[in-house]
Amino acid sequence: MRVLYVCHTAEISGAERTLLDLLRHLPGEISAMVACPTGALTTALRKQEVPVTQIPEIAGGLRPDLRHTPGALSAMIRAAVTVRRIARRQRVDVLDANSIRAGLVVALAARLGGPPAVVHVDDCLPASPLANLTRRLLGSSARVLLANSRHTAANFGTRSGRADLQVLYNTVDMDRFDPTLVGRDQARARLGLSGSAPLLGVVGQITPWKGQADAIRILARLRARWPDAQLVLAGAPKFTNDAARYDNRAYDHELRQLASEMGLGADVQFLGEREDTATILRALDVLLVPSWEEPFGKVVLEGMSMELPVVATNMGGPAEIVRDGLDGRLLPPQQPARWADTISVLLEQPALRAAMGRNGRNHVKQSFNRDTYLQAEIDSYDQAIAGADARATEVAVRL
Repeated sequence: MRVLYVCHTAEISGAERTLLDLLRHLPGEISAMVACPTGALTTALRKQEVPVTQIPEIAGGLRPDLRHTPGALSAMIRAAVTVRRIARRQRVDVLDANSIRAGLVVALAARLGGPPAVVHVDDCLPASPLANLTRRLLGSSARVLLANSRHTAANFGTRSGRADLQVLYNTVDMDRFDPTLVGRDQARARLGLSGSAPLLGVVGQITPWKGQADAIRILARLRARWPDAQLVLAGAPKFTNDAARYDNRAYDHELRQLASEMGLGADVQFLGEREDTATILRALDVLLVPSWEEPFGKVVLEGMSMELPVVATNMGGPAEIVRDGLDGRLLPPQQPARWADTISVLLEQPALRAAMGRNGRNHVKQSFNRDTYLQAEIDSYDQAIAGADARATEVAVRL
């Protein structure tokens, strides 16, 4: 089976990391190729020896914008034509879109006579006419929609046209995220951090909705009881073009200014974009996921795999991963005082943190299994092809 994976961006974030992991473990019967803009993702794909072809970047948002929406639509149409041409030349059986924006590309390609499409729905759409149009187009043009959580599926809506809307949770490479590979003190030494101070961390792109500002405020409140506590922020501003929803570079500057204004100084470490996520997680005492709303939260799985207690937002995907009180805690976002109190209790009880960590890794192993994920992906391809064949037969009978 020949599958063309389509990405709207070359930035590497959670969805792109999931794709890279998928491509590393596809069975031999799947012949994979990728269409995406040029950038960090293409470099990573070539390292994995995955064939890759360039398409235009789709930078527009899902809210109407007179400055950027027309250009984004033009790029989308050009990308769809390119994808359709690649699919015909390579005799592709299925198109797999790695995001909603890529889904719009493959939906148009399918309408132009391309192969059946499977679309990953990894983000929550805003309440806007353009977002509603996106729902209708994907629902009527794709064969299968794969939402990364029940929360994301509910946001998309159950009326998905002819497409079958399913929930497929992301997975994690537990061989890479294995706490036995590096010790806590060794991990801290690699990061140049103290071996004894309580250490919290946020891992993710620098953007307002990820809640790094709240993490700094949590640390400030926590210092009353834990004066040597520290915070690391691992990540960098992404999606920094003019069409992005937030000015992420400005937010990065605001975070540094906030840490300084709160007297935290060197106690908030900005690590930037890192590839050694497992080492960072191993160095922590508690992982924070203070997002306002999180469609899924792949880092939650990564933290749990590293036997790390996770304190996460109860808005969105993390509530479907973390079992509150068993392998972490779930709290309402944007309430720093409540978060600080909860984290303080965890810091006071090393045995509780250790038990949560063990519970978390076992939970990930049992419920977010890579083999299950891979099989569900392949089943969605078979389903898309079968649906297209049935549709072709139906049309032939009518004629």
